[in-house]
Amino acid sequence: MNLRFGSALSSVLPGPLAAATGTRTVSVVRLQGVIAATTGPVPRAVININAVEDALKRAFTADRVEAVALVINSPGGSATQSALVADRIRGLAQEHELPVLAFCEDVAASGGYWLACAADEIYAHPTSLVGSIGVVSGGFGLTGLIERYGIERRLHTAGENKARLDPFQPEKPEDVEWLLGMQSELHDLFIEWVRSRRGDALRETEDLFTGEVWTGRRALDLGLVDDLGTAREVLARRFPDAEPATVEPRKPLLARLGLGGVLGPSGLSAAGLDPVGAALEWVEHRALWSRFGL
Repeated sequence: MNLRFGSALSSVLPGPLAAATGTRTVSVVRLQGVIAATTGPVPRAVININAVEDALKRAFTADRVEAVALVINSPGGSATQSALVADRIRGLAQEHELPVLAFCEDVAASGGYWLACAADEIYAHPTSLVGSIGVVSGGFGLTGLIERYGIERRLHTAGENKARLDPFQPEKPEDVEWLLGMQSELHDLFIEWVRSRRGDALRETEDLFTGEVWTGRRALDLGLVDDLGTAREVLARRFPDAEPATVEPRKPLLARLGLGGVLGPSGLSAAGLDPVGAALEWVEHRALWSRFGL
């Protein structure tokens, strides 16, 4: 499955604009990439509170700003970072008394949809993938691998639950039960957030909170979004006298240096970076996107 229709909105937004004196503006913040606690040095779009804090502040405090638009393209990731960014958006919106509009691009799923719910209004393209209100975690069992190569695992803990779900030890039923309980608690918090933000607009079907993902058209039927449309048409209609002004989040180190596209594994090593860590990060991010055929 490969739904590469291209970004529904990326071609319609202007680059950074310097608003002319007296011109009303709508700040446009792009929230692009996996939601993760840390932003590595390799240029890869990552969303977390540290990466977007400055852009959000500038968006809400821009001169003569009428509204803030969030352009979201994210398969999700960290539940905590999703909540921190969403809470910051709501705090700034209330402080500055500005409406917030979210526009779903290719995918606004899981944590990406959590971010969208921070807006007062949510829009999607009919082909957008929206929802996935659930919690997932994954890992590997490596006990067979170390046995095959005659590796002896030595692990010492103080606290009987300190090494839950260690990938080098056989999986224990009680550890799985603990994990499922933790996921259930996080899932309840996600559902509570969606209900608090979407209110009576939601059409609560049996599968609404099962982690299912829908097209933008179906998401409209379910009340997960308010309408279908692109940023260009919606902002032009809602704010006809305002110019959109893009506010860019902070980029990773190598992107700021302009080196991201030229450093392979050997170049990363020469730059004092960890190519193995970068490769694992890439695999993890690709796995999140591939769940949605992207």
